[in-house]
Amino acid sequence: MISIQLPDGSKREFPQAVTVAEVAASIGAGLAKAALAGKVDGKLVDTSHLIEADAQLAIVTDKDADGLEVIRHSTAHLLAYAVKELFPEAQVTIGPVIENGFYYDFSYKRPFTPEDLAAIESKMNELAKKDEKVTRSVLPRDEAVSYFKSIGEAYKAEIIESIPQGEDVSLYAEGAFTDLCRGPHVPSTGKLKHFKLMKVAGAYWRGDHRNEQLQRIYGTAWASKDDLQKYLTLLEEAEKRDHRRLGKDLDLFHIDEHAPGVVFWHPKGWTVWQEVEQYMRRVYRENGYLEVKGPQIIDKSLWEKTGHWDKYRENMFTTESEKRDYALKPMNCPGHILIFKQGIKSYRDLPLRFGEFGQCHRNEPTGGLHGIMRVRGFTQDDGHIFCTEDMIQAEVTAFTTLLQKVYKDFGFTEILYKLSTRPEQRIGTEESWDKAEAALAEGLRASGCEFEYLPGEGAFYGPKIEYTLKDALGRQWQCGTIQVDPNMPERLDAEFVAEDGSRQRPIMLHRAIVGSLERFIGILIEQHAGALPVWLAPTQVVVANITDAQADYVADIVKSLQKQGLRVAADLRNEKITYKIREHSLQKVPYILVVGDKEKANGAVAVRARGNQDLGVMSLASFSERLAADITNKA
Repeated sequence: MISIQLPDGSKREFPQAVTVAEVAASIGAGLAKAALAGKVDGKLVDTSHLIEADAQLAIVTDKDADGLEVIRHSTAHLLAYAVKELFPEAQVTIGPVIENGFYYDFSYKRPFTPEDLAAIESKMNELAKKDEKVTRSVLPRDEAVSYFKSIGEAYKAEIIESIPQGEDVSLYAEGAFTDLCRGPHVPSTGKLKHFKLMKVAGAYWRGDHRNEQLQRIYGTAWASKDDLQKYLTLLEEAEKRDHRRLGKDLDLFHIDEHAPGVVFWHPKGWTVWQEVEQYMRRVYRENGYLEVKGPQIIDKSLWEKTGHWDKYRENMFTTESEKRDYALKPMNCPGHILIFKQGIKSYRDLPLRFGEFGQCHRNEPTGGLHGIMRVRGFTQDDGHIFCTEDMIQAEVTAFTTLLQKVYKDFGFTEILYKLSTRPEQRIGTEESWDKAEAALAEGLRASGCEFEYLPGEGAFYGPKIEYTLKDALGRQWQCGTIQVDPNMPERLDAEFVAEDGSRQRPIMLHRAIVGSLERFIGILIEQHAGALPVWLAPTQVVVANITDAQADYVADIVKSLQKQGLRVAADLRNEKITYKIREHSLQKVPYILVVGDKEKANGAVAVRARGNQDLGVMSLASFSERLAADITNKA
């Protein structure tokens, strides 16, 4: 007898080997129909999987996260099936699941058009409605290579040839299409109902720019029609908020082909930048950080000592002068250690906190660049804390509390906390890892944070905490981090004089709150849909006249508000006031002050707030108080 234990603790016994589908059917017809896959002793398998010994089993349906992944994986194969039906000469390569969907890469003689995409999606629906059975088979490696070569699928054959000889590979067939895959898949194509193809992009074979450029078709798939529609609506809203479009519409910045991956900040955008930087500078100053500034270009020998030259060389911009090799710094930490090493440091100096708005450069691939979110030249709110093991917990608690306040001021109230622990390949003693991981965990708990562990995700030299914020659309952005590093101080021979007079290595805590300022400003733009809060808005107030008779009064108002440190502009154009209001509303200016003869005579202003709010007429003093309160409260 074979005993199957279900998630509710109940057991079912069978006289012989049984498939996942048969177990589901024994429970009920509804579950048998809904079953997409199974989880046998924690491993995801097809419903056709044969259970030959006692096991724990969970039936996976579209209500489960695993079920959604199986749907998306299977839909990627349905996409490849449809492409082969419509374009028999196309060659298939790989098609993995990604966040919210999937993609598949193809080699074809010409670019796919929007019309092709529509035809492919239509064919996918047609094939899904056929409800063809999806079947798994296993072939020896060499037989699989021969099979794919025989049907002209050179890329698949190349993938299999990279598998060690003597191993078997699994294939999945649906209708006339067979693909290489380790699975699992839905039992039949009829389970795939709610999907949409999104776009076509370029992608190099195996991610190497020296290889052929393929065509990558992206798609999304969901368990229900409602889920699909919610996602598409979310994408529409995200498109409206896209920082690249808003950056152009609001005249904040641009990216130029003469400097790919580097931002050209316009006056309005640079105003936003300065507000973010000056705010973070105050944060440094008020929380015990000493601001420093390191050089942009550093000799290759330093990067060799830190290990970056061997492991990160291809991502570094390099130059040569007088037969010496240099690199533009990709990070600030080695420079901070060199500053720390100047002069003798005592235990009384610790913790020593350095902060820098350090400009870094990384040679990101062109295909990975994305507006100001992913660039080659960026500035970090980078900080490094030199301390002892015993100080880690207190520093983590203080840092986490500070980070929470900063995110709240910028309009983010939901933060996810993740603690990455020791990987298999690591340096240091188990005792030091135990202490570091415990200190990070206790530091989070002391700040009132619930967090999840990411086992094995730490760096080889130490654990770290990742702080991920959620934006208005529920999207997650990992910005903040604090990371324990005893390695770099060791490599660069940093030390301090301990209380007993001995020389000891400090622990280095790498920490950032907003991370890349460029990326964070992009996130801010999308979070607020371009309507930045008053304290961040590049223009906080526009004063507009109705006729030329109020021009001098407008000038007086502007001068008065500017003396209060506000960013104010006058609109004295010979245009209708409705036109002026509409134009500045589109520019998302927080406040528009309208003045006519009546307002001029009474020393007042008619106030319109963003969002088409008419706040009525008030004195300039009352308006100034309102504006000051907005700025103080980060409203």
